[in-house]
Amino acid sequence: MPAERPAETLRRVCRTQTGTKASSTPGLDWRAPFWTDTFLVNRVVWVNPVESIFARALPVDTDLRDAGVCGPELAHLAAIYCDSPRALTFRAPSPDWRLMMLILPLASRLSLLSNPIFAGLARSWGLGVRFIGVDRDGLAYDFRALLSDRTLGLLIELLAACERGTLRNEAPWLDVLFDALASEMLTMLERRREDWARHLDREHRLEPGVAASLFAHEDRYPDFMARLRQALREHSIDTAFYGRVLRSIDAREAEVDLRLHRIVLGQLDVQTLAGLHGSTAGLHLGCYNWLRLAPRHQHARAHLLARLPWMAHFLAETLIPVETGSACHVLDLRLRQAIDAGQDRLAIEALADRLGVNPALMRRLWREPPVELGVPPAWLVPALLHDLEAMSPQEWPRNTAAWQALVASAGETALAVR
Repeated sequence: MPAERPAETLRRVCRTQTGTKASSTPGLDWRAPFWTDTFLVNRVVWVNPVESIFARALPVDTDLRDAGVCGPELAHLAAIYCDSPRALTFRAPSPDWRLMMLILPLASRLSLLSNPIFAGLARSWGLGVRFIGVDRDGLAYDFRALLSDRTLGLLIELLAACERGTLRNEAPWLDVLFDALASEMLTMLERRREDWARHLDREHRLEPGVAASLFAHEDRYPDFMARLRQALREHSIDTAFYGRVLRSIDAREAEVDLRLHRIVLGQLDVQTLAGLHGSTAGLHLGCYNWLRLAPRHQHARAHLLARLPWMAHFLAETLIPVETGSACHVLDLRLRQAIDAGQDRLAIEALADRLGVNPALMRRLWREPPVELGVPPAWLVPALLHDLEAMSPQEWPRNTAAWQALVASAGETALAVR
């Protein structure tokens, strides 16, 4: 019998229905199908629970869904908001992966999204989907670039099943989606192992409610929020009810974010996470991957992050490609060697050389890290340092507002150059 390819072996499925599982977090409503899918791949058997995570229902939903109270359009969008899954998680989808997670925006125009004529609209909606993976070594990946049109189409069908109210009673949609994920994504990754490093997450933070958070809400339910504000302007709802709805959104989304945070955090390497605790940059997945890629040098790298937390984005964007062999700029190689040597003087001089500034400037920032600066994007750091270098020590910003003004000015300069 010829050897099976990964996509073929993943289709050999033995399903056993296990019922509905209750939430482990009080008040949070999450449901697995829950089918236990047992796959035989390379003569190894493992089990893959698929979890669909929903926001919990609240008392305000009764009035929010009532067309007589809020109007038919807002009531329809509210039903979509309440009934749509926030995320799908696939635990151990293959021996190479500990976790894959899809974080979904709401799809309020399903009749258009599911029409092939509006394929561009579906792709635009897909830009809001976040596809996160954690491999067996504990490295975190961002797979947004790998979402195919077929997978996006299946996601839209999944949300359409939610709108019809059939998802929670019928598991096959998740079976189909997982089959697409297995046959397309896992097989492609298996064939292109050398490309995995290109998708290492470099930008997201794991904490909810911060800049560049993995769980950002800006593009998750824009139509619902726009109609809610319009209803307030049109006096379809009063201010008190509007406030109740906003508080309910904050409460339930915070619970969902906490659940997703715990799922991802539970799959990451504990020792590497401990190295991030000394830095005010937080649980930055780019810096986590940078530390995880070189366990022998984790201490030296964590020490640098603790002294220069505002450079978290720059260090991840600059040095992860060097670590994975996808970039060979001589200054980046020297910077990595200097940091891994564990000597502060060498690291400071290499950073100054890489950024084209005076080492004295980097020494001052090393001694007095500007907490008010936050974590600017990687492309902004060189312009920001050049603006600082042109200022006398007495002219340096003294508070958060002054630092943000300097960041805005440096951003304009950098964009003009680009």
